[in-house]
Amino acid sequence: MSAGWRRAVAVAAVGLVLAGCGQGTKSAGGDSIGKLEIMAPADPGGGWDQTARAMQTAVSGAKLASSVQVSNVGGAGGTVGLQKLSTERSESYLMVTGLVMVGAVETNAAKTRLEDTTPIARLTAEDEVVVVPADSPHKTIEDLLNAVAEKGKGVSITGGSAGGTDHILAGLLLKAKNIDPSKLNYVPYSGGGESLAALLGKKVDAGISGVGEYKEQIKAGKLRALGTSGPNPHADLNAPTFKDLGVELINWRGVVAPGSISAEAKARLTKLVTDMHASQGWKDELTKKGWTDTFLTGAEFSTFLSKEIGRVKPALQDIGLVK
Repeated sequence: MSAGWRRAVAVAAVGLVLAGCGQGTKSAGGDSIGKLEIMAPADPGGGWDQTARAMQTAVSGAKLASSVQVSNVGGAGGTVGLQKLSTERSESYLMVTGLVMVGAVETNAAKTRLEDTTPIARLTAEDEVVVVPADSPHKTIEDLLNAVAEKGKGVSITGGSAGGTDHILAGLLLKAKNIDPSKLNYVPYSGGGESLAALLGKKVDAGISGVGEYKEQIKAGKLRALGTSGPNPHADLNAPTFKDLGVELINWRGVVAPGSISAEAKARLTKLVTDMHASQGWKDELTKKGWTDTFLTGAEFSTFLSKEIGRVKPALQDIGLVK
């Protein structure tokens, strides 16, 4: 266990006390912490990029920092960005993370792990959606899975990086129908924009991503939703959940800081994100993107993250993504 990870758990209570006392980042309209940097560890267009830029809008709108800069460091399911985070010495630096990265750390055998970071907050959760081009012959998820069972790798399914949430969902859907995972032809992209282009360009048969990434194209009639992965259906998508298949998966996203930061810096960043979460600007972003608010900080978020790390590797092994 890294020093940063031990510190994250040990000082969580301290951070909450400092935040409650108003030390560090000021509330909206007060003094800012200066320049805040947010890294999206993926190319532009995907869920992490959207999250980083939604944070930028909300933090700037609430005047919680004098400036907010967003950068993109794509590659290997976020593990390239994770490695870069380990070299950062700024105490006003955040990186977007989530379930995708938990899986990518395992599938890429990454040397830098999430245990090497300082957990700050869980922010949102988003259902996954499986889509096909509007003129696809596959009208239901059963149609698509039957085609995979029959044609194997002749059916291509795109999504985010290998080992991420999209890939995990594809594997779980195949497993639910007792389809050999070796038949899966999964085409990974590091950014949501690339997978969308592949779908609209008919280069792949189906796609999996967060609802927010495909929602507008579904509403425009360019893509057809075959189903969503959360517990409740989305009325505006006109698609069932995968409950009948016994599959449920929600993609969460949050932020972490470099493992080397001080307890005081952790408290300041925690308060910054807490104030952002309370702002009208952030609430507007949640509504606009269709994200579910799952805000969690302190020891609770650290514990949640530890449990996620512990459960993902066995899940990846079950569906053949990790040996």
